[in-house]
Amino acid sequence: MKIFTMKPYIRWTVLTSSLLLFFGAVLTSLALGKTSIPFSTIWESFVYYDPSSTDHIIVRTSRLTRTLMAITVGASLSIAGTLMQALTRNPMAAPDIFGVNAGALFFIVFSATFFSVQSLTSYMWIGFLGAMTAGALVYLLGSIGMDGLSPIRLVLAGAAISALFVSFTQGMLVLDEQRMQSVLFWLAGSVAGRDLDMLLPVLPFVVIATAIAFLMGKPLNILMSGEDIAKNLGQNTLLVKMMAGIIVVFLAGGSVAVAGSVGFIGLVVPHIAKGIAGPNYQWVIPLSGLFGAILLLLSDVAARLIIAPQEMPIGVMTALFGTPFFIYIARKGVKKSD
Repeated sequence: MKIFTMKPYIRWTVLTSSLLLFFGAVLTSLALGKTSIPFSTIWESFVYYDPSSTDHIIVRTSRLTRTLMAITVGASLSIAGTLMQALTRNPMAAPDIFGVNAGALFFIVFSATFFSVQSLTSYMWIGFLGAMTAGALVYLLGSIGMDGLSPIRLVLAGAAISALFVSFTQGMLVLDEQRMQSVLFWLAGSVAGRDLDMLLPVLPFVVIATAIAFLMGKPLNILMSGEDIAKNLGQNTLLVKMMAGIIVVFLAGGSVAVAGSVGFIGLVVPHIAKGIAGPNYQWVIPLSGLFGAILLLLSDVAARLIIAPQEMPIGVMTALFGTPFFIYIARKGVKKSD
């Protein structure tokens, strides 16, 4: 079993650079928007808060919340995508590509339309249930046939389930136009206009799932060496897969419950992390979480500025860079199979 390892000085250089970039993205998120706020004012809003200062209020009540949202959602989707790509051995695996996000979104819209559910905590659990249902359906459909489970079957099954849930969701919104405005942000994905009451119910589950995901690095390294080898080394491969699947459900479902359907983060970021750290998941998983947070923070800033004073949904921004990347990965996979 050969695992790529970075030299210690490279490891610390990558980690230090990533953390600096992360803090830079956080400051940029707090500073830029319809109103540009100096860094010194941002610092004062936390240390010497003045409730009469408009800039202080903007930082504390608006910018801080959406920054925390972007960090949580970006890290969660990226880690979920990393685990999915590892489990399926499919470079195109991601929560949105495999229909997990669409399933969570459908269940949330369905509950809001037919049962008038409005509780944020209820949306969280419903999102988890939808993500789990979609993931199970994709796995089941991808396993049907003489050849059993394969990467191509999983992609096709994911595309089919995603299209099915998206169609159902759109159909419900057409039937109930009044409900459309209240759930429209879930369709495009956004971290704007939220308050901490939306994040706090989800946060404990996301934090616990992320912490467990960090501990999955070594078991995944062993699993990636081959299932037979992993079993010979004493690993319970079924337990590892089940744990990873549960983590994906909580991370993807929680992200959709908070921000709606934000695409391509879970597809793109794991490839960036693996390009730097190699196939060592003890480093790939934490780097994916860090890079995902950075990427979604910067995407949110771009969404605020690109058509200012209006804002573009963050899901549109991630699709702008994610779609070409998806085409590149798909073409690369086709060439390898030729």
